[in-house]
Amino acid sequence: MNKEHGFEPVYDKTSRVLILGTLPSVKSTEQGFYYGHPQNRFWRLIAELLGCTKPSSVEEKKNMLLSGGIALWDVIKRCDIEGSSDASIRNAEPNDIMRILSAADIKAIYANGSKAAELYNKLLLPVTGREIITLPSTSPANAAWNFEKLKEAWSIILK
Repeated sequence: MNKEHGFEPVYDKTSRVLILGTLPSVKSTEQGFYYGHPQNRFWRLIAELLGCTKPSSVEEKKNMLLSGGIALWDVIKRCDIEGSSDASIRNAEPNDIMRILSAADIKAIYANGSKAAELYNKLLLPVTGREIITLPSTSPANAAWNFEKLKEAWSIILK
């Protein structure tokens, strides 16, 4: 099935870190915002790293990211995908990441999972010339990483 991304990036001129996923899951699309699956650990993780309460509304999530200097988007603008399976992604077209890189002084770009990094390296590295650092996925499908291990690995975004 061909899927269009549908969400605007979250960033402002004070953003210093850019976190990229692949594209919104079926659950996220239903919820209308990034990392909408209740078992995805992204929002709890970022809240703990920033010393905040886990946000619940879209507005609270955006405010937490921006106050922490974090920009959020996805590598893919449009692709063919089966459900929410990153492994099934075909014919991917990238988002215009330069939109963020030209508006904010991004110091580091991070991938939420290896598929996001793989797609970035294929589709966006030639455009940006900027390396991406791969972090373990916050997806519930990444059961090999418990919350504490994730938190330790992701703490690099604070440096």
